[in-house]
Amino acid sequence: MNLDSVTIIINSAVRVIVSTSLPTVGVGLLVGLLIAVFQAVTQIQEQTLTFVPKMIAVMFVLALTFPWMSSMIIEFANSLWINIPLYAR
Repeated sequence: MNLDSVTIIINSAVRVIVSTSLPTVGVGLLVGLLIAVFQAVTQIQEQTLTFVPKMIAVMFVLALTFPWMSSMIIEFANSLWINIPLYAR
């Protein structure tokens, strides 16, 4: 296993991680921003007002995208297992 193959594996792993986490992180960021703007406008400084809607939105998006996320992760893991003989050279 040389440096190029390690770099390719790490690059593809980072791509899978970023692409699978992007929907949930993006929705959490968007909901948090909307709640922060609402709090700034109304001057309500309640801690649970930011946490609960963000948690509900993230769980909803996670439930919607879980089949896609798991298929991407399983596909990546399968490609690693299949290519072990190529990496062992």
